Amino acid sequence: MTLPKVYHRFSLLPLHSTTPFLPKTLFFSSSSLPLAVKRLHSPPLLRAQSRRFVAGKQFKAKSTMASSRFHHLVPVNALTAEDGGNGTGSNGAADATASVAYDDDVESASVTGYRLPPFEIRDIVDAPPLPALSFSPLRDKILFLKRRSLPPLSDLARPEEKLAGIRIDGKCNTRSRMSFYTGIAIHQLMEDGSLGPEKEIQGLPEGAKINFVTWSNNGQHLAFSVRLDEDDGSSSKLRVWVANVDTGKARPLFKSPDVYVNAVFDNFVWVNDSTLLVCTIPLSRGDPPRKPLVPSGPKIQSNEQKNVIQARTYQDLLKDEYDEDLFEYYATTQLVLASLDGEMKLFGPPAIYTSMDPSPDQTYILISSTHKPFSFVVPCGRFPKKVELWKANGEFVRELCDLPLAEDIPIAFNSVRKGMRSINWRADKPSTLYWVETQDGGDAKVDVSPRDIVYTQSPAPHDNEQPKILHKLDLRYGGISWCDDTLALVYESWYKTRKVRTWVISPGSEDVNPRILFDRSSEDVYSDPGSPMSRRTPAGTYVIAKVKKEDDGDTCILLNGSGATPEGNIPFLDLFDINTGSKERIWQSDKEKYFETVVALMSDQKEGELSINELKILTSKESKTENTQYYLLSWPEKRACQITNFPHPYPQLESLQKEMIRYQRKDGVQLTATLYLPPGYDPSRDGPLPCLVWSYPGEFKSKEAASQVRGSPNEFAGIGPTSPLLWLARRFAVLSGPTIPIIGEGDEEANDRYIEQLVASAEAAVEEVIRRGVADPNKIAVGGHSYGAFMTANLLAHAPHLFCCGIARSGAYNRTLTPFGFQNEERTLWEATSTYVEMSPFMSANKIKKPILLIHGEEDNNPGTLTMQSDRFFNALKGHGALCRLVILPYESHGYGARESIMHTLWETDRWLQKHCVYSSDVKADVSACKDNAEGTVDSQSKAVGAAGGVQELANLDDDQFHSIRRSLLW
Repeated sequence: MTLPKVYHRFSLLPLHSTTPFLPKTLFFSSSSLPLAVKRLHSPPLLRAQSRRFVAGKQFKAKSTMASSRFHHLVPVNALTAEDGGNGTGSNGAADATASVAYDDDVESASVTGYRLPPFEIRDIVDAPPLPALSFSPLRDKILFLKRRSLPPLSDLARPEEKLAGIRIDGKCNTRSRMSFYTGIAIHQLMEDGSLGPEKEIQGLPEGAKINFVTWSNNGQHLAFSVRLDEDDGSSSKLRVWVANVDTGKARPLFKSPDVYVNAVFDNFVWVNDSTLLVCTIPLSRGDPPRKPLVPSGPKIQSNEQKNVIQARTYQDLLKDEYDEDLFEYYATTQLVLASLDGEMKLFGPPAIYTSMDPSPDQTYILISSTHKPFSFVVPCGRFPKKVELWKANGEFVRELCDLPLAEDIPIAFNSVRKGMRSINWRADKPSTLYWVETQDGGDAKVDVSPRDIVYTQSPAPHDNEQPKILHKLDLRYGGISWCDDTLALVYESWYKTRKVRTWVISPGSEDVNPRILFDRSSEDVYSDPGSPMSRRTPAGTYVIAKVKKEDDGDTCILLNGSGATPEGNIPFLDLFDINTGSKERIWQSDKEKYFETVVALMSDQKEGELSINELKILTSKESKTENTQYYLLSWPEKRACQITNFPHPYPQLESLQKEMIRYQRKDGVQLTATLYLPPGYDPSRDGPLPCLVWSYPGEFKSKEAASQVRGSPNEFAGIGPTSPLLWLARRFAVLSGPTIPIIGEGDEEANDRYIEQLVASAEAAVEEVIRRGVADPNKIAVGGHSYGAFMTANLLAHAPHLFCCGIARSGAYNRTLTPFGFQNEERTLWEATSTYVEMSPFMSANKIKKPILLIHGEEDNNPGTLTMQSDRFFNALKGHGALCRLVILPYESHGYGARESIMHTLWETDRWLQKHCVYSSDVKADVSACKDNAEGTVDSQSKAVGAAGGVQELANLDDDQFHSIRRSLLW
């Protein structure tokens, strides 16, 4: 079990001194004003306070500046702090002030190369990362998996093959851009809940990159892959290593150094406590196929059968026969059975194996593979799929199915592949198969009852033995939680109506009729009863945990819920009687200060029923300012033992202010957001701040569901490497995740009123932060990633009165380029032409007058967000004279991974916010009128500047003008 929630922090990783890969930056400004002022003298108060701001340490100490209207301004010296230091000298104010020597060449945005953000942001991003945790199967030991900081760009620059919707590192024969662990430490979990001393895994080669760490079922061994950096800077292929948990000694699994892991799809799995089944690169494989200089013929695709084939805008698809050969070369695997004593045996023929799943009793292995014919229009997940049953000793049993190429799956939500799907083992039986088959041809638009049927069968049925029908469903199958022959829960759902149902069935009793346990809307988070907790069986599977109450002997299950309420989430654990429906709350999170959640059941080794007095659970606990820690909670006393003590990842923001706020849209929909304010900020003393609004729209079927509160006000403020919360360190107010519900009730589709509802939601959010006095109405910026970038561009086009500028990362702006659906829109361009056109900010580029920063990864592989979207949008903006800037990050995908790219993204964002938000005001100064104020006299225009807070409207100045005036403000 791996803990699902550990905040990652990042340690210092030096930039390469030189790199040929630079972000491509295009800039266009509607301003063509000449440089009119080389020095602009500010009033004495502004000059004095500016010197205080430069001295970062003194600024923190001088909290008595309550009367200064400049208290909330950002320390200007941070804009040039690119030396890795903290922006202050060892001698305090004098050194800090002296360090501010502005260089137009350095500060100018036209300078090429990667840039570093201010130290306040950089120090947070460069904080050391916390380890990931993994508990042993017996719950008596914990692995601390050590991580590195942000990778260098050279890692991303390694060659990769883009084939069939995936990206392959041919040098390693894995998926490209894999993260890794740098070390493994083992801690014994003591009886009192404390951790024993750290035991480091020994014997690993220096610089080992570790992946795919798995426990043997008995908890005595670990298996993992190891790769090393080679002389040319690339990584070698993966080898399987094993480690004895008691001794901590590690060694290679295979005696031969020529056996490597093929990790394009699966990698390896424990068949039993002493044997692994490993996906290896075939020893007979030669060099990769070479691309022919002259193609064998034209590229031809045909639909002469007039099939209806609609597909979303997938990327990295196969393009020709050479790509087919290359995909087959890298993906083909030879399975090998390998025991811990060094013996190895080939298992089946080479093929493109995609998954391996041993039966609970370790007798059989369910193996999936894909094969030709491949496709040029859909990714490999829709290639022909074969599922076979083998014995664990390598003996073939039978073929379960061979599904054809699935290019024609309809784009409507809840549409699926025809034939057998979700083939799996029953978790409560030694070796019993189950699967589901659609009755509507996989087309969600077909109205039929039943829609799905769940079947079950033994692995080796007798002659003429037919599969047994386990359950019939009128909605789409969503999974099964197994318990035993008397109890299993079957889930079904339907996106169009947001309906979800949970059925109670008795798998071993045909005379017991299934019944509905829960029937609700997936959007109604207030009615969510929770999910059943599972215990681990001796076979290593997970089944619903039955708990026996000591007082009356009733047997119940445990429901673990998020506990959504109008005041925020209050997680809970209920004892639930499956027969009567009665429940008893046996645990609930502290709702006043902390946010606690149940992570896993720890008393899960005993077979059969668990006693309530023997219950032991793992919980996580956090607050607004306290990092997530893990606890063991034991019954009957409910005694909590803290087992981790992670430090605060960014102590400089430890006292940040966080509040979940509620407000109302003009149509009556209740909205929520999380408002963050910098440490020590007092609105009555310091006045309104520049504000960054960062969000992502969501679709709903009802106003009631859209109005419900999601999340907790007490959750720890986790800050990722590109989080908007980084600007708390720059004295911004941050409105994070204001709900932007796009509602389509009844037969109405949500996107038919997208712009109207988007603008109304944004107006309500902006009005609320202004009403609270925390945001300057002239200094509110908006931003978002992906669909949030789409939102940002639309708001600047249709609500320019709300925001001073925008930051849009990795977005899609022209929906006609995604004609077969996008996001949660399942209609095609031809079915909803006006919706596609009106929603596209590309079509409204002529309306965007506020500054917009576009950032995009050059290798974006997300469906719909091709890099071309930002290229074309930038050209459209430039063609209408908009103030815009486009930054293309080499080698980056939809999210950004390299330190150089992330730091540069932060620099670009901070520069944009400083120039177009912090220094933006409705009061405009006549720059030329200030030219002769050498003796510090202030004319009427300069007085207006001082009255507005001592800063000047600089939004329409070019870089040289901007930095020249800002320098003069210092002195």
